[in-house]
Amino acid sequence: MTSQTTVEKAPREPEDTAVPAPAKGLRGHPWLTLFAVAIGVMMVALDGTIVAIANPAIQQDLKASLADVQWITNGYMLALAVSLITAGKLGDRFGHRQTFLIGITGFAAASAAIGFSGSVTLVILFRVLQGLFGALLMPAALGLLRATFPAEKLNMAIGIWGMVIGASTAGGPILGGVLVEHVSWQSVFFINVPVGVLALVFGLVILKDHRAENAPRSFDIGGIVLLSQAMFCLIWSLIKGSEWGWGDARTLGFLGAALALFLVFALSQKNVREPLIPLAMFRSVALSAGVVLMVLMAFAFMGGLFFVTFYLQNVHGMSPVDSGLHLLPLTAMMIVGSPLAGAAITKFGPRVPLVGGMVCVAVAMFGMSRLTVGTGTLTMSLWFALLGFGLAPVMVGATEVIVGNAPMELSGVAGGLQQAAMQVGGSLGTAVLGAVMATRVDANLGDNWKAAELPPVDEAQLEQASSAIEVGMPPVPPNTPPEIAAKITEVAHDTFVSGMSFAFLTAGGVAVIAALVALLTKRGANAEAGMGAGHI
Repeated sequence: MTSQTTVEKAPREPEDTAVPAPAKGLRGHPWLTLFAVAIGVMMVALDGTIVAIANPAIQQDLKASLADVQWITNGYMLALAVSLITAGKLGDRFGHRQTFLIGITGFAAASAAIGFSGSVTLVILFRVLQGLFGALLMPAALGLLRATFPAEKLNMAIGIWGMVIGASTAGGPILGGVLVEHVSWQSVFFINVPVGVLALVFGLVILKDHRAENAPRSFDIGGIVLLSQAMFCLIWSLIKGSEWGWGDARTLGFLGAALALFLVFALSQKNVREPLIPLAMFRSVALSAGVVLMVLMAFAFMGGLFFVTFYLQNVHGMSPVDSGLHLLPLTAMMIVGSPLAGAAITKFGPRVPLVGGMVCVAVAMFGMSRLTVGTGTLTMSLWFALLGFGLAPVMVGATEVIVGNAPMELSGVAGGLQQAAMQVGGSLGTAVLGAVMATRVDANLGDNWKAAELPPVDEAQLEQASSAIEVGMPPVPPNTPPEIAAKITEVAHDTFVSGMSFAFLTAGGVAVIAALVALLTKRGANAEAGMGAGHI
């Protein structure tokens, strides 16, 4: 049977038939390959969170509107999410080394262009280009690891790869805060240039191109168009839903269009000689479970982390740098836990570490639901550390399950699926938990306002106050007497924490569901297809 009809076994390349000989020189060395791709992955992961710290400075310097600033983030996220699977297919077709190097070069060049931009329009344009080049880079990195490492070392490699992503994502606000505070907002982008040059040099010297014997030879253009449109409609509805309203005709229209386009895409894949995503991949229950697990994990993690930054900065009054430092326990446990998770998954298989990891995430979310306005640093740190410890095996294990259960010739598509699942899950988590927060705040604010015996406000004023409280900001009008201002602040913070607690409870429930999904996972059936070229 061909690769389009089965995912049970990928044909080995000629080199795989013999015990791999030690690599001669640097090219193709597994651990050096990991180092080279980790530099590029770090750059993209950092940009997912570092730019949020720079947005206020960009808005002030370029006289941008709030909508413009939102597009700086949304344009990047849309371009990345829409392009990931197609970019993975490009790597499968032309080689992951080539797409990785193009991605590195383009990402660094777009970053430099943003730093030199004198208008917010140019910043948004180059952020979109950043997202497109980042999409080329991420699946290619996984494809290179899959092709270079033998099965018994792949989990450890993915563990370190996951550690880099987790640490970069969590460390973005810290680095961003330091750069914006002590240098300029442009430095947040300029820092990618030397990093990109370093990654390019290492990539040219070290990375070795591997092609599966039955790699795709053509492109499903119609499938690319349909999938891109479907992903755009889905992510756009999630981005705009909180602004438009979840029952608004525009939100429902985009969600409905996404569903229809996904259905047409799935039907079209049955009639294409070399489909963009062979549906036979999803006959693997483990692979399908891995994709769902990645969505649910990102839902809980990214959706929950969204509120933590507001809690630390707007309720506890911390600076961006201080709030980032308070998240160090989460970052540290991801750094420590990811390689350990890789070793555990290699020895025991992914199921037990994945279930255990999601249980830890659930417990951490339930614990964080008990945070109050006066919670101290030690208590917060314990829950953040447990969250990082639980996320580590899930980042590693779910990635191995998705990539390892796909045929070798579709490793790029599998890497794109993994990254797209994270993007969709993160967007979904932020949108849904944001709606949960808004609903809770709206329900409680009126009663809390009256209970504090504050001056009566009309419905329009209450709605305006609610918008500020949803991000932890007290809606204190200018020239308000200090005693009234203190009461408004207390009501705002208590109401925000109540909404945040309910959002964390929801995230914890999603994590429990994810733990049950993890029971369906198993070790990658095709992991042994990796070439393992080079000495370990």
